[in-house]
Amino acid sequence: MKWKVSMNRQISLGSILQYVQMALSIIISLVYTPFMLKILGQSEYGLYNLAISIVSYLSLFSLGLGASYIRFYSIYKKNKPDKIASLNGLYFVVFCGIGIVALIAGLILSFNVKIFFNETYTQSNLNTAKYLMILLSINLAISFPMSLFSGYVISQEQFVFEKLLNMGKTILSPILSIVALYFGYGSVGLVAITIFVSITVDIINVLFCFKKLKMKIAIKGFEKGLFKDIFVFSIFIAINQIIDQINWQTDKVILGRMISSSAVSIYAIGAIFNTYFIQFSTAISSLFSPRINRIVSEGKATCDLELTNLMTKVGRIQFFVLFFILSGFIFFGQFFINHWAGPGYEQSYYVALLLMVPEIVPLIQNTGIEIQRAKNKHQFRSIIYLIMAFINVGISILCCYYFGVVGVAFGTTISIIVANIIIMNIYYEKNIKIDMAFFWKNILKTLPSTILPIAIGVLLMINGYSNWLTFIKSILSFSSIYLISVGLVGLNKQEKEYMKKVLKI
Repeated sequence: MKWKVSMNRQISLGSILQYVQMALSIIISLVYTPFMLKILGQSEYGLYNLAISIVSYLSLFSLGLGASYIRFYSIYKKNKPDKIASLNGLYFVVFCGIGIVALIAGLILSFNVKIFFNETYTQSNLNTAKYLMILLSINLAISFPMSLFSGYVISQEQFVFEKLLNMGKTILSPILSIVALYFGYGSVGLVAITIFVSITVDIINVLFCFKKLKMKIAIKGFEKGLFKDIFVFSIFIAINQIIDQINWQTDKVILGRMISSSAVSIYAIGAIFNTYFIQFSTAISSLFSPRINRIVSEGKATCDLELTNLMTKVGRIQFFVLFFILSGFIFFGQFFINHWAGPGYEQSYYVALLLMVPEIVPLIQNTGIEIQRAKNKHQFRSIIYLIMAFINVGISILCCYYFGVVGVAFGTTISIIVANIIIMNIYYEKNIKIDMAFFWKNILKTLPSTILPIAIGVLLMINGYSNWLTFIKSILSFSSIYLISVGLVGLNKQEKEYMKKVLKI
């Protein structure tokens, strides 16, 4: 395959491949997850998710450095192209050091696993958790230096290669995991497979960077003060990572400590749908990071106007996609979870709704996160989100005591509404200079196209679904009406032209 594809073509194909990958991931998950739940059982599945949540906190050792690479690469490419090798070298050395520290910390936590569990867990549970955390710590440590190469691929806007590689990972992981489960290796086997697939993907990425992209790394000649500049910029991204850990992982830790691993399992099933929901948004916005950094670095007088238009265009496309998913989940999610995951997971539907409904607003605006970073004005967001994240923990613990699994999810809902929706929209307008009135005016123009699909969805939900055949027919009916309504009424002229170009492969 020829990798020299135009930037616009890379973005178009990258968007399509990302959605193909997610479609494959969802389809595979539909088959794989019930099998995994049946083999592992609710308790071990919860234990597996709890171990992942605990070890994921070690990713905070990255201090946000990975997310800063695109920005500093863009600056160096424009002003100091001969110093890119030393920039790469600095990142590589730092990430190797972080990996070692993370591994040591992970091993310490693994051998003191009791602090995360209450008296309801057996010694066998604790031993399993220890082995899981050791393997997960090894995988995380390796991922730190390897993240440089994935960042370099994105900086070169090689989205087609990146998406194809991720697609291969999406297919390979569950296939090998099913084999491991079939032969009785349980959750430990799942993590071992994860490590094997991750290392394989990392090797391919490294070879592509050196062989195809001619990437160079110089472990010398670091510019004085460069690390300080990177660290100062990255520290607030690191705060965002802390926030994400608190919002998306601490709920499981609270449930595991206050209730049981079965409660973690119920929450995890609901959170799966929220994860896919988020991925459908970032599939588009993540492709525009290099372009946003380029617009800001050029420093034109029309910079804010260009960024407003870009955020609005991307936001409208994201809204059409995400509203389709959210409304579909509202109408069909309860039946699906009850029959797919089986008895004992009824509350997972409400967990998913509490996470997904408020999340749609920040998700259609997540291009703004890249704009903040490119302008080096992401500090305020980090501070506000950090404050709300700790408030979230307090609310979640209190609600967990009274309302269990659903109460924990409600704490996250409150945090999203206050910080992500109310405060950040004001900040985008006042400080980032994004015309939010223009943004929301264009988003609201999409709503008339959703009226008919919503009405049909409500009628289908009221009538109910007696079996899987009726359920599938209802989904197809709702989807067809939504796509037709959006195509005829929702999309503007420019979007219709864009869709024609995107689909013309």
